[in-house]
Amino acid sequence: MKPFFRIRLLKRSLISLMQIIGLIFFILYVCLPLAFRFLPTFQRHMVFLPYVRWPFGVDFADPESQGLSGARNLYLETDADVKVGVWHILPESVMDAKFETPEDSFSSGHPIILYLHGNSGSRAGSHRIELYKILQSLNYHVVTMDYRGYADSTQAHMSEDGVITDATAVYNYIKKHSKDAMIVVWGHSLGTGVASRTVGQLCSEKRSPDRLILEAPFNNIRDEIRNHPLSYIFRPIPAFDWFFTEPLVANDLAFDSDLHIPKIDSPILILHAQDDAVIPIILAKKLYEVALNKRPAEWPPVQFVEFHYNFGYAHKYICRAPELPSIIQEYIDSSLDTRKSGKQLIA
Repeated sequence: MKPFFRIRLLKRSLISLMQIIGLIFFILYVCLPLAFRFLPTFQRHMVFLPYVRWPFGVDFADPESQGLSGARNLYLETDADVKVGVWHILPESVMDAKFETPEDSFSSGHPIILYLHGNSGSRAGSHRIELYKILQSLNYHVVTMDYRGYADSTQAHMSEDGVITDATAVYNYIKKHSKDAMIVVWGHSLGTGVASRTVGQLCSEKRSPDRLILEAPFNNIRDEIRNHPLSYIFRPIPAFDWFFTEPLVANDLAFDSDLHIPKIDSPILILHAQDDAVIPIILAKKLYEVALNKRPAEWPPVQFVEFHYNFGYAHKYICRAPELPSIIQEYIDSSLDTRKSGKQLIA
């Protein structure tokens, strides 16, 4: 090939490459920000991720097929034309006991944990099942649910108000049948935003649960988006907040845990791993500081347990910490009268 034709071919290749790069930049820095700003449906699907349906092929009607013994599936109506899928997992010591109705088991005297999961997958997520088994072995009931729009729950419009309604309805169901049994609300990831607002509202209504556990929490969804790994490429945009964080409040996706936690008069336990890249630990520490400084001093304690990055628990696997069962058992089963707010590092 003659030099002249080589130069022409090179120029054409460079022009095509520049056009491709320009198109990528246009999509990334113009189309996607505009779509997020002006399409509430896009915002909801980015916050809730209901389409990430892992594991595949789950038979939710048969929780034992997922390796859970002493578990049943049920559906609860939480709103007009909305039902959510729920699993109730019995404590290990009563798995073989006979009850007149399944709800009678709630009055067995064992603590009941309402588990609110994060924004992807379902109640059948593998790391969630690991946790259920640990809690079951500690002789706790576990009630875990999928919000509207997830798994086998009604495919309804998703919003913060909607998932709070779902969580509150499941809590009411437990409370109705539990008599004097202890109720613990446990939220993970986005579920901590659901748990914080739900429990805040319950406390305002003088219906406080006995304990609140926040695993891998954030202080508010705006700071979480600013710090999320997927937002790195968009941060140079001067109007980042106008595109990505301001619309969430307007479209009922705020999840302001730092506004709700001062209302919570239940004891609070925060669990977070130092190597969590999805929700950096600094956001959990901000929430902890709000809980310390904005709740009355005479209220029950708030405790923070931090797991060293060397363990590699990251965002989802605090359930694999050998210390977790003893931490949870001490927190749930022991008296809080002599305990104070404070931090603990599992190193």
